Amino acid sequence: MTTPALETKYVFTITAKIGEVITAGETGIGVRRIIPIIGGEVTGAITGKVLPFGADFQTIRPNELIDLEAKYAFETDDGAVVYIENKGMRFGPVELLQKLKRGEPVDPKLIYFRTVPKFETGHQKYRWLMQHIFVGSAARHADRVVIDVHQVM
Repeated sequence: MTTPALETKYVFTITAKIGEVITAGETGIGVRRIIPIIGGEVTGAITGKVLPFGADFQTIRPNELIDLEAKYAFETDDGAVVYIENKGMRFGPVELLQKLKRGEPVDPKLIYFRTVPKFETGHQKYRWLMQHIFVGSAARHADRVVIDVHQVM
């Protein structure tokens, strides 16, 4: 017997608007940054709005690899609230990562930015989000992060 084939299916896109970066400084393991999540939208198989609270808590390692841990929520158009913990990493050429830090545009294809979102909700219609594993392919822009969420089948 063989194991099931690993496949993914696109489900929805989260566009999270972000606020000004807050830097806590060098902590001994890297530079700690906190990026407020101030709104946004969800489009695709699920539609709704990103709620205006939460943040992405980042550690920028000495080699510029960025560990990400975002905690926030969205509300679907039919009123369900879905909590998200989204962990991941962003890495690429140092000069391009520095351009992103300055808010300058960078082709998202040149930056490795992947996440593993985990969802929680009490709404029965969306409980399936808690029963599957998801992966995200993301892009950082000056005022937002765009994450295409794929369900692992």
